[in-house]
Amino acid sequence: MVRDERGTVTAETVMVIPVLTALAIGLFWLVSLGVTHVRAVDAARETARMAARGDSVGQARSIGLRVAPEGSRITVRRSGTTVVVTVAAPVRGPGGLLAAVAGFDVHAEAVAVREPTS
Repeated sequence: MVRDERGTVTAETVMVIPVLTALAIGLFWLVSLGVTHVRAVDAARETARMAARGDSVGQARSIGLRVAPEGSRITVRRSGTTVVVTVAAPVRGPGGLLAAVAGFDVHAEAVAVREPTS
């Protein structure tokens, strides 16, 4: 008995394409997560450096917001000889594809020693 295998490749392709699409979206989302975290760390570091240097909290925060991802929240705490800056940045899916899914925030913290005032 001879079997007709025409259309087999098409059927297999139809089954695999959604899996490959989901995998690609997941990988793009992981890249987005990494980029958001790096930008949050950079914003925390820059803000802490400026606040430790003696700049006002408002000036330091405005520089941090330029570096941070859109929608980030920056808090600055001065205690004794240190400045602690925390950045919370929302993670969004690539191209808004995962907008319906509840997101979460990436957190970064930087600590700097306050410079003596002269």
